[in-house]
Amino acid sequence: MSLLRIDIAPPANGVQRVAIGGRLDTHSYAELDQALAPVLANDAITSLVLDLAGLDYISSAGIRSVFKARKALSARVGKVLVVNPQPQIQKVFDMVKAVPLGEIFTSVAEADAYLDAMQRKVVEGDDED
Repeated sequence: MSLLRIDIAPPANGVQRVAIGGRLDTHSYAELDQALAPVLANDAITSLVLDLAGLDYISSAGIRSVFKARKALSARVGKVLVVNPQPQIQKVFDMVKAVPLGEIFTSVAEADAYLDAMQRKVVEGDDED
């Protein structure tokens, strides 16, 4: 049983909205990649809106899926927009943008452990960073 929820709305005017909920991690990122593949292959789609209101957790594997979508759309001058992230998810995106993961972690497991601890702090209200 996957803890990831994906809801793909019908495309409109070149915009595809995808709501993601639950956990996007090592165990579920392939499900998202598979769901997004036809969207990313559709040349009529120029913008992908990822609604993360229901996303509770994201690991480095999940971040990679978002970056993969971004790379695919940017190749044809498209965009990926992330909307409604919960505070712990926003923190992850802020951190990743500031410092590339490959420069500060020696393994995916180490990065995931850091992301897990950081998100737990935000959820528990113990975020001092």
